[in-house]
Parts: sequence; C-alpha cells; structure tokens
Amino acid sequence: MLLVLFKRIFGGKHDTSAVTPDTRVSPEDMVERIRRGEASRNAFIDAYQPYIAKVTSRFCKRYIDPERSDEFSIALAAFDEAIEQFSSQAGKSFLGFAETVIRRRLIDYVRKESRHQGMVPYSSFDQDDEEDSVVNPIETNEAMYRYSLSQEADARRLEIAEYDERLQEFAITFGELPDISPKHSDSRQLLIAISRRLANDPVLYDNLETKQKLPIKELCEMTGVSRKTIERNRKYIIALSILHNGDFPYLQQYIKPEEPVQKELPAAEGVRA
Repeated sequence: MLLVLFKRIFGGKHDTSAVTPDTRVSPEDMVERIRRGEASRNAFIDAYQPYIAKVTSRFCKRYIDPERSDEFSIALAAFDEAIEQFSSQAGKSFLGFAETVIRRRLIDYVRKESRHQGMVPYSSFDQDDEEDSVVNPIETNEAMYRYSLSQEADARRLEIAEYDERLQEFAITFGELPDISPKHSDSRQLLIAISRRLANDPVLYDNLETKQKLPIKELCEMTGVSRKTIERNRKYIIALSILHNGDFPYLQQYIKPEEPVQKELPAAEGVRA
C-alpha cells in the first residue's frame, strides 16, 4: 500500500491519469466548466489532491501528510486560487500554472515561519518568475534553510519524547541519562560497545525486552567485562541498547560505532543502579 501511495504522490510530472474523474476532459476544460457552474469545484479539487500533495512534497523535499500538514492546507488553498486566476490565453497549462501558484504561496509561508527573516537585505538578487512576481532566490534559500532547521528541531523533540517513553518501560527517564553517563571517555566507549553487542544479539535483546531485565551473566561471558561493572552501569547499558535498536536517527548520531575498548572500567567510574 505504501508503494502505491508513493507512486501516486511522486509519480511522473503532472501524471493525473489516476486521479482525474474523467480523463477525456482536460484540466483546462474543467476549470472553464467550473466557472460556468457546470462542474463541481470541490470535486475537482478533491480529485487533484494527490497531485497537490506531490507538488507540496517536491517543494518541501520530504513526504507531506495531507491529514496533518500545514503546507498541504496552504497548497490546497493555492490550487483553489489558481482556479480563479487561470487564463487559457496565457499559453500555459492549468497544472503548470497551479504549481507556480502553489510554490509562491509555500514560499510566502516559509518566509513567514522562518526566524530572523529580513535581517540581511537581498533585494539586489530579486528576479521575476513566470507570473511576473518578484522572487528572491537568495532570500528564499535562506528561508528554506531556516525552516529546515526548525523542522529538524521539532523532529528531534518528538524523537526525544518517544525515546523517553521507551526508557520509562524500564524505569529509566531521558532526564537522568546525563547523571548515569560515565564522565570518562574510555568508560563511555566501553559501555557503548557492550550495549551494541547486546542490541545486535537477537536472543539477548529479546530477553531484555521480554523480561525487562539485563542479561548480566551472558554479557559478562560475551564481553569479558566484570559483573560488577555491568551491574553498576545497568541503566546506561539498557538505555543505549534501546537507542541502538530504536527508530531514533537524530539521537543515534551521538553514538558513533567504534571498536570496543579493551580495558576494564575504573572501580569508581560506575553508576549506582
């Protein structure tokens, strides 16, 4: 189902054969019929929602959920606006014109949402687009960059919240990780290596998930690390194992794969369970 959905959204440019109510009627003719009151405006817009989502996703360079995306709502309104403004005398297809209007409205939205907009004057880079509207590629790129950072920050916050929920299943919270993290670099790398071995072992990790208990004996045998060290850092190892196997791409960037450190943790370096 997902493959079909993505094909419909990201298919060939202006591919409306799967979404147009009557493929014998061109979009340009439908617009004229709508204006004469001979066709349903809402039905026409509904039929082209996959196309609108595709244009929006292409602009945002990510998948757009029509049910939740503010960008899709803006694009939907822009498509409706295009119905009003389109002129067949301009020598441009309706879908091409609609895409231009959608992109312009999304650019306006991104500019408004971006922080620190207008701090640097870019007026010397102003250009005219196909509809004789002034656009500024430098300003637009800057706005897109700021908007991208904002979206990434939101995604990271959601990821932390999801990770915190997973940790709470093991009586651990995200907020306590700084306190249970070893201060010494070698010690951290050793625990990261141990947690990675646990995460990569299907049997042991399933045991952890099922019993909510760290398989200490098996980890000692597998890694050659003392039972005292593993017990003392139980929460930290569990937290890292969950991070390794979870869908947390942003947080996983902070755990770089390295070879296990062949040394024992200092006795005073452990974390109290």
